[in-house]
Amino acid sequence: MTKWEYATVPLLVHATKAILDNWGSDGWELVQVVPGPNPENVVAYLKRPVES
Repeated sequence: MTKWEYATVPLLVHATKAILDNWGSDGWELVQVVPGPNPENVVAYLKRPVES
Protein backbone atom coordinates (compact mmCIF):
# COMPACT_ATOMS: atom_id res chain seq x y z
CA MET A 1 0.00 0.00 0.00
CA THR A 2 1.31 3.47 -0.86
CA LYS A 3 1.96 5.77 2.09
CA TRP A 4 1.65 9.52 1.53
CA GLU A 5 2.98 12.69 3.09
CA TYR A 6 1.10 15.96 2.77
CA ALA A 7 1.92 19.68 2.71
CA THR A 8 -0.12 22.87 2.77
CA VAL A 9 1.40 25.78 0.87
CA PRO A 10 0.23 29.40 0.68
CA LEU A 11 0.09 30.58 -2.93
CA LEU A 12 0.50 34.18 -4.00
CA VAL A 13 -1.77 34.91 -6.96
CA HIS A 14 1.04 36.61 -8.94
CA ALA A 15 3.46 33.68 -8.40
CA THR A 16 1.21 30.59 -8.36
CA LYS A 17 2.85 28.83 -11.33
CA ALA A 18 6.39 29.34 -10.05
CA ILE A 19 5.49 28.09 -6.58
CA LEU A 20 3.70 24.98 -7.90
CA ASP A 21 6.51 24.26 -10.40
CA ASN A 22 9.02 24.40 -7.56
CA TRP A 23 7.05 21.95 -5.39
CA GLY A 24 6.29 19.74 -8.41
CA SER A 25 9.98 19.42 -9.22
CA ASP A 26 10.42 17.94 -5.72
CA GLY A 27 7.81 15.26 -6.45
CA TRP A 28 4.74 16.92 -4.91
CA GLU A 29 1.35 16.53 -6.63
CA LEU A 30 -1.35 19.19 -6.32
CA VAL A 31 -4.49 17.81 -4.68
CA GLN A 32 -6.64 20.89 -4.09
CA VAL A 33 -6.58 24.68 -3.90
CA VAL A 34 -8.80 26.48 -1.38
CA PRO A 35 -9.35 30.16 -0.49
CA GLY A 36 -6.80 31.61 1.89
CA PRO A 37 -7.12 34.10 4.74
CA ASN A 38 -7.34 37.09 2.39
CA PRO A 39 -8.32 37.71 -1.26
CA GLU A 40 -4.71 37.81 -2.51
CA ASN A 41 -3.91 34.31 -1.28
CA VAL A 42 -5.05 30.75 -1.78
CA VAL A 43 -3.74 27.60 -0.09
CA ALA A 44 -2.58 24.54 -2.00
CA TYR A 45 -2.76 21.02 -0.60
CA LEU A 46 -0.06 18.72 -1.99
CA LYS A 47 0.90 15.07 -1.58
CA ARG A 48 3.73 12.74 -2.52
CA PRO A 49 4.56 9.11 -1.83
CA VAL A 50 6.72 8.46 1.22
CA GLU A 51 10.05 6.90 0.31
CA SER A 52 10.46 3.60 2.09
